[in-house]
Amino acid sequence: MVHTLELAQALRIEGHDVTIFAPASDTESMFRKSPCRIVLARVADPQAGTVGMVDARIRALKAALLNHGPDGFDVLHAQDSISGNALAELKQSGAIRGFVRTVHHLDHFDHPQLANWQRRAWQDADAVLCVSDTWTRAMRDTHGVNAQTVPNGVDVSRYRPITAPDTTAALRARLGIAGSPVILAVGGIEARKNTLMLLDAFAILRNSRPNAQLVIAGGASLLDHDDYARQFVVRSDELALPIGPGEPIVVTGPLEDDTMPVIFNCADVVSMISAREGFGLVVLEALACGKPVVVSRIAPFTEYLDDRTCVWADATRADLTAQALLEAIDDDGGGIDFTNAVPALLNRFNWAASARRHLEIYQQWLASQPPALNQGTDMPVMHFKIRWPDGIEASCYSPSTVVGEFFVAGERYPVDDFVARAREALNIGSERVREKYGFACSAALDQLAQIEAAATRFQGQPDAQVTLLELAE
Repeated sequence: MVHTLELAQALRIEGHDVTIFAPASDTESMFRKSPCRIVLARVADPQAGTVGMVDARIRALKAALLNHGPDGFDVLHAQDSISGNALAELKQSGAIRGFVRTVHHLDHFDHPQLANWQRRAWQDADAVLCVSDTWTRAMRDTHGVNAQTVPNGVDVSRYRPITAPDTTAALRARLGIAGSPVILAVGGIEARKNTLMLLDAFAILRNSRPNAQLVIAGGASLLDHDDYARQFVVRSDELALPIGPGEPIVVTGPLEDDTMPVIFNCADVVSMISAREGFGLVVLEALACGKPVVVSRIAPFTEYLDDRTCVWADATRADLTAQALLEAIDDDGGGIDFTNAVPALLNRFNWAASARRHLEIYQQWLASQPPALNQGTDMPVMHFKIRWPDGIEASCYSPSTVVGEFFVAGERYPVDDFVARAREALNIGSERVREKYGFACSAALDQLAQIEAAATRFQGQPDAQVTLLELAE
């Protein structure tokens, strides 16, 4: 949500008209004001469980987009799996020509419907973006998707050191933050955040800092983390570390948006020892507030942080994590260079640069659209849906019905044969576009590149076959 709102504002500053669509109940409102138009897709249906909740939100977003005329937008950009599925369904029905998707990170779902929704949200997108090179590589190597990296930014006018003590004192009193030192973790209690390991590290730290306090802020999520949260409570009882205002552990739950910069300023150190992250924007927000950060020595953090901008932790060991926290508290911020290295880092990641990179990709995608869609011509197109040998399905595009001369729905093709047929069909389709309009179809060539990249997963598997599920004009 922060990425969406910040990117939208930066795009607007660049001179573009931006509308944000977000599902919401009848009583919910956007947590932050925006200069952009906001459309709340009201979810009125009863929602039983996570699957029911997600389904209701997909349908609410579809209805809101159709009501506002999706053909009036040049680019439709999904930031999560819910909006990605709403757009995928609209694309399948022909209501929109396509969409862009940002993958911040992927989760593991045991429920097959949730897993299918997550896969479709990036699989049916025309262009996939990731906020870190780590996830760009993962999308390429694991899923055969030719994704592009567009990093996050940080708003240094919003996140900055607060010198007025009354501002932080009021929040401390309200939340019961009275310890010293204060270790802050942002994002709630969940496995991806490695909160149980942080709890064990905090217990070790308390042996030498008996007045220390662990504050866990935020945690608004559509996913079910209740089981992990219960494990956290059980473990805190075992460690004799009570939870509550004024207690060794304070769990704030979701906070007002304006409170976030203030709570960073209440901390002595910010912990981000996640087991998995898409980018880790909290790290930049903490540094912008002048607070040292203790970070897992894993990608994507290792892409943009170093010994001058963070204190590294082995987040698989509580004792070493506790040692890293103490180093950041006691050793003048753990040697973090707030004079030169941190300002240089923050300058690299700004929303204006992110917006400009998004615009480049939007323009490339718009230019690649087949004339039948963006020039109002009658050039025929065809989509063909396939299933790779590992079960992953993909929806493919051809600017010409010629692909129907190379494939039959329901047939299975050895991977090498499938790639050769697709290569010939898409090259013919691209040349037909050239004959009619004077330029090749880059969308067809991009599609071919994606197929060829995905096929590399099955090198050395002579029996691997691709199933042609569907051909549709």
